[in-house]
Amino acid sequence: MDNVKIIEIKQSVYESNDREADKLRSELKARGTFLLNLMSSPGAGKTTLLESVIPKLARKYKIGVMEADIDADVDAVRIKETGAKSIQLHTGGMCHLDAGMTRQGLDELLEDGMDFAILENVGNLVCPAEFDTGASMNACLLSVPEGIDKPLKYPLMFEVCKLVVITKIDTLPYFDFDVEKCKEYIKMRNPEAKVLMVSAKTGEGIDELCKTLEEYIEAQKG
Repeated sequence: MDNVKIIEIKQSVYESNDREADKLRSELKARGTFLLNLMSSPGAGKTTLLESVIPKLARKYKIGVMEADIDADVDAVRIKETGAKSIQLHTGGMCHLDAGMTRQGLDELLEDGMDFAILENVGNLVCPAEFDTGASMNACLLSVPEGIDKPLKYPLMFEVCKLVVITKIDTLPYFDFDVEKCKEYIKMRNPEAKVLMVSAKTGEGIDELCKTLEEYIEAQKG
């Protein structure tokens, strides 16, 4: 029986995307726009966290948000109510965004100029981590109700994220969540990752998160 020729398509797709991502990242750096690729599992609290962060940072920066979803515009409507420019990106059933899709969104978002652009990626801990969007930085949310083992189960997500935000810390009294062990697991995947703890409900940790984001935004301008 003849052998079947196998073509590794994914590799070529990734290589092409990586080139586009590097180009986009360079363009964003040149114009001084910081693009944050925000990822998490569904329900970790990405949109709710942004609703807390945007009003504080909007006092100083022009902010725009791209909401990526398979369908619906629920999150985009919520973000618009914060005063930030908001656009919806429908992925057509795909569970991630790549650099080309991100560029399409930015072409619309950056018409008026932006200091801080946010890509709220599709809720998923697998696919979004595999594709470089061209963002200035990747960040991941991990909510207390999810448990501490996500860095062990989804290593790539935590390997590619420079910032990890543990959310919903107001629920710590109700869950068996070992904060130090969770931080240890995160550092196993990425020793350089910055780990912050926040509660959008109580406001705890929000100021520290805003300060951290401000540092990243200013560094992009420099």
